[in-house]
Amino acid sequence: MTTIAKALAAAALLLAAGTPIYAETATQFLPIKNEAAPKLFVDQPLAGPLASRAVAIIPYRTENFRILPIFGASASDVSPRAGHLHVSIDGLPWRWADAGGTGAIVLTALPPGEHKVLIEMATPEHEVLGGKVVKFIVPVINSAHH
Repeated sequence: MTTIAKALAAAALLLAAGTPIYAETATQFLPIKNEAAPKLFVDQPLAGPLASRAVAIIPYRTENFRILPIFGASASDVSPRAGHLHVSIDGLPWRWADAGGTGAIVLTALPPGEHKVLIEMATPEHEVLGGKVVKFIVPVINSAHH
């Protein structure tokens, strides 16, 4: 490499090192203006555990929404946006909140047959922002294998 090329490379490196780079990505350290709409993605239950043990493991993920154990009016001001999930089964009048953010809802001891699970994103004040329904069939499992 020639002396001129070395000098130009060194100057470019120094110039780049001295130039601050500002990312336009979300961070938990700064509030986000005009946050994108939250999105919920829910998959069908994993086939293996459902067929072999009648356990419904339903994977999910969110975008522009963090699952955290925070509740109440003051938690609604958290940025980036955070909340929890509401989970309902088979249209029953009760539901539960999942604030663990594990990436999967796990259901055991469901009777054999068709089931419908509603998974909803909710604010810390329980306002529903959107949801997805998953339908699946729990097979009859031979109890001799348990």
